[in-house]
Amino acid sequence: MELENKVIVTAALTGAMTPKELNPSIPLTPEEIAQDAYNCWKAGAAVVHLHMRDDKGIGTMDKEKFKKTVDLIKQRTDCDVVINCTTSGDNRANYEDRMAHLPYVKPEMASFDAGSFNWMPFGIFDNAPQFLEPLGLKMKELGIKPELEIFDSGFMNIVNYYVKKEVLETPCHYQFVLGVGGGMEASVKNLQFLCDMLPKNATWSAFGLGKQHLAIMYAALALGGHIRVGLEDNVYYSKGKLGTNVEFVERAVRVIKEFGKEPATPDEARQILGIKKK
Repeated sequence: MELENKVIVTAALTGAMTPKELNPSIPLTPEEIAQDAYNCWKAGAAVVHLHMRDDKGIGTMDKEKFKKTVDLIKQRTDCDVVINCTTSGDNRANYEDRMAHLPYVKPEMASFDAGSFNWMPFGIFDNAPQFLEPLGLKMKELGIKPELEIFDSGFMNIVNYYVKKEVLETPCHYQFVLGVGGGMEASVKNLQFLCDMLPKNATWSAFGLGKQHLAIMYAALALGGHIRVGLEDNVYYSKGKLGTNVEFVERAVRVIKEFGKEPATPDEARQILGIKKK
């Protein structure tokens, strides 16, 4: 019962595409990302979602970048934040490269983008069955909790398929991604629709891109979910005011408390998500 009052705050720190020119606070180097991860943990985030950037600031799946960043976070011996690594940080990468960091870094969580679609106007966001099945099995082998990223309602059926094939283990954790061009629009109605498709005992989180991030955050709280914030999803704190990752986390923590709940600690997040601490 105690955990029912806890809300997990995930901080998505940088993403794969947004340039520093849009917001100087976007972390790009392993040092910057690790520092932001630590600061967000101190502000109340239980999970940090990590992308890597190459030396030109472009998204990369370089396993050495992941290793360096994760090592820098873990060097902070007081920091027990849950580390969640992307598997889709570079659309140019082949399927093997998108998984190579998992056995190398062994994060507690990793993203499982449950389908493909036209990510407008950039191109195809490729998550073919030939990638998803080996990815799910690799996570299962390594004991990594999949974060099932849902961009559209059909992705829920793809998850069901892999659950039936025992590629994915239940209870699953879903991350509803709303507002991407080519995916479901960021609206409370759409979030409710996705929630109605959830299987029993599933956990879920949600976020809206850009100006809809607040509406989805408030709706996720009202519907009993967890929330994600950060510069990967939104560069503005409010109209005309650029934000920082820490500011987004601090606001999420305030909103959770004003709602009558409490932000989950990393260990509480592990209990909620069924993650064994490594």
